[in-house]
Amino acid sequence: MNQEELKSLQVDKVVDARGTACPGPLLEAKRAMADVPKNGGILEVLSSDEGTNEDIPLWAKKVQHEYIGTITEAGYWRIFVRRGKR
Repeated sequence: MNQEELKSLQVDKVVDARGTACPGPLLEAKRAMADVPKNGGILEVLSSDEGTNEDIPLWAKKVQHEYIGTITEAGYWRIFVRRGKR
């Protein structure tokens, strides 16, 4: 997805993990995914920790969610994951 498509996504849950260090944003994302509808719900993670840009896509693939993309904002990232069947 391009940046405009990501910005127009309707997300089901937002996790604001800005200001927390690794593994905080990933742990918060894992917990929050329980509140996202199965088979297509979208989680948005806000993180100021650069490592999250690698951690969340790897975790998503491992647990069969779909990493959709990342938007870079001033001082943080918006990371989008579509929930799989789990």
